[in-house]
Amino acid sequence: MPPTDWTSPREGRLAYSYAGFAAAKAWFFEQWTDWAVQRGLPPPADLSGSCKYGSIFIQAVFGGSIRGHFEHQYNFIDGRLVDLSHDAMDVGAMRNPHLHEPGYFLLTRQQASLSGCEPRAQRWAAEFIAQRDNGPAGPTALP
Repeated sequence: MPPTDWTSPREGRLAYSYAGFAAAKAWFFEQWTDWAVQRGLPPPADLSGSCKYGSIFIQAVFGGSIRGHFEHQYNFIDGRLVDLSHDAMDVGAMRNPHLHEPGYFLLTRQQASLSGCEPRAQRWAAEFIAQRDNGPAGPTALP
């Protein structure tokens, strides 16, 4: 089976906007916190350690490509860098968090890691979109 090309642009289910990003980030942080608690971990202070899940989630919601290197992953959507965990402590401690090494995504270990993260990240994306579409006032669109 050929490796998954995580860095190729994909279609999103929602158009990207700053308001949409803010809503997605807040929602994702709730899921990240709930999952930590379910695993017996303390609630996280921020999105440190979430970049693989976050980049797959953002790609599923807003499209674009995944970029990154061995320390961090982020998204590139319509010519702009989009980083769900841009303000996380682990990202802030990195020397060059937005370096892009395409070959890193071809490594067997990275392929397996992303494939392991994908089901949860895709489920969270589908739940986020469903919540936005079926809120208490009926169907809504992100601004």
